[in-house]
Amino acid sequence: MSDLLEHFRRMARNNLWSNDRLYRAVLALQAGEFEARRTSFFPSIKDTLNHILAVDLLYLDFLEQGPLGAAAYDDFVPFEAAPPLFEAQSAADRRLIAFCEGIVPDDLERRVLTDRREDGRIPERIGDLLAHLFIHQIHHRGQVHAMLSDTSVKPPQLDEFFLDYDRHLRQDEVKRLGL
Repeated sequence: MSDLLEHFRRMARNNLWSNDRLYRAVLALQAGEFEARRTSFFPSIKDTLNHILAVDLLYLDFLEQGPLGAAAYDDFVPFEAAPPLFEAQSAADRRLIAFCEGIVPDDLERRVLTDRREDGRIPERIGDLLAHLFIHQIHHRGQVHAMLSDTSVKPPQLDEFFLDYDRHLRQDEVKRLGL
């Protein structure tokens, strides 16, 4: 049976894989589709993917007890094109994997300070921050997935990472990504 830390490690690897699949679809979009206005929480695929990365960088700073605090989000400069955004997201995904690989079970209960601007510096459990981060990523990836339905590119399958039944469907990608 898998413990919670192992679950978070698997979620971090799944996050890299899911983003890789999603971005490969985004990179195949026709001119204008990446930034086209769409109905969603954020008004375009570009804006949604930039938001995912900005929040990932904020939470990575919290988890790693970095010096940036809220500035990690506030000072984020959105990417205008998909290829460099994909590179930055992949780097953030690998940072998250490394973080999850580097902690021990007791760290999940350890509190780190989160800079909530005018609300102050709030201590949060690492396990809770990771759970929130994974939910945030899945939530907004789902929005991009839905927005792809209205483009020239078919939305990719994103839910075949954990089950043995699906292993043959992702085997080459997992190997390519070093997972």
